Amino acid sequence: MTTNKKKIFVTQTMSPRARALLTERDDIELVEFPNLISAKDFEAMLKQHAPVHGVALGATRFGEPELEACRDMKVVTRIGVGYDAVDVPALSRRKVPLMVAGTANSPSVAEQALFMMLMLAKRATEMHEMVMNGTWASRLSQLPFDLYGKTLLIVGFGRIGTRTAKRCLAMEMRVLVYDPYKQAAEIVSAGCETVADLDAALPRADFVSIHCPKTPETVGMFNAARLKLMKPTAYLINTARGGIVDEKALHEALLKRRLAGAGLDVFEQEPPPVGEALHSLPNVILAPHVAGVTVEAVDRMSEQTALNILSALDGAPIRQNVINRTFSRVRRQRSHRRNQTLSRHRRVVRRARVTPRVTLSWTARVNPYRRPPIASASRAMLNVVRRIERAPTYSREQLRTTLKR
Repeated sequence: MTTNKKKIFVTQTMSPRARALLTERDDIELVEFPNLISAKDFEAMLKQHAPVHGVALGATRFGEPELEACRDMKVVTRIGVGYDAVDVPALSRRKVPLMVAGTANSPSVAEQALFMMLMLAKRATEMHEMVMNGTWASRLSQLPFDLYGKTLLIVGFGRIGTRTAKRCLAMEMRVLVYDPYKQAAEIVSAGCETVADLDAALPRADFVSIHCPKTPETVGMFNAARLKLMKPTAYLINTARGGIVDEKALHEALLKRRLAGAGLDVFEQEPPPVGEALHSLPNVILAPHVAGVTVEAVDRMSEQTALNILSALDGAPIRQNVINRTFSRVRRQRSHRRNQTLSRHRRVVRRARVTPRVTLSWTARVNPYRRPPIASASRAMLNVVRRIERAPTYSREQLRTTLKR
């Protein structure tokens, strides 16, 4: 039986509130799929329910085979901000927008980065073990230290990097920023110091926190050579993406005490193999890629994902959340028309301002020096201007009558 409803695939983690936003519309049908579904099963499920018009992804990969299975895909969204598991060129070839959750989880990731810095600085694991193992007397041999006065180097000054900087500035740290795609003025205005050369900045940092996307340019960015540039007392934090840090090189640097420690929320292979040598080191803190997956962040990301889907189905995708920007054209056109309308009303007001025959004796009620709050008032002002141009001696009562029309 044919239906006019748009079929939207959603992962199990999508929040109830986000589902409600979608099901409030009578032209949408939801189909749930498991978070850890295999590529083969996902493709088969898409074919079974085709045509599929939208999908809200978690960690599931999506590319050409899935697009082919959907038959009529309108929008691909992620309940998150990373999209390295999505074949963006494949979507672009089919004119399908890829949308992410914007700033929804950036506070959570920034908090996780700060949490890992504090865990390492305060030697939280060692302090806990001293109490549990009854080695209280040895506590002075492993003193913790402060973040106060330390230097942090942030790599990537986007939605998460900027929030990490704010939190670390509040801890009275000195914050350096390396981001070749940001204007120096923007970094300085945030209270940070911009650095143009990553290699020159690394020896200055007590902490390095990675917040850049995973791209061909950043894969292997922190290799053995770069890690050697860091101070032996420095710590490396990665809450961005696995593969930006060379894990074998990191293991060697930690083992040989060329680096003090590391905090990792992401890995080259996820989930990583059990018993990995790097993970057994006492100066490494690990998390299973959950920095941006808090209770609140899941709600925020889910709701933003639902809004992304609705905007795309309505032909006006939210531009700042579109990765392949070509597909925000409709929204730009609508915005352009709206701006044209506003400009027309502003011209009316400017014209009223320079009309020498308008007196100010009645400005308590009609002020020609302020933009009317609504379009109808602007049209009324235009009528006043036109009539004043033709008849220079309008009385107060005549003006009041004209504005009422």
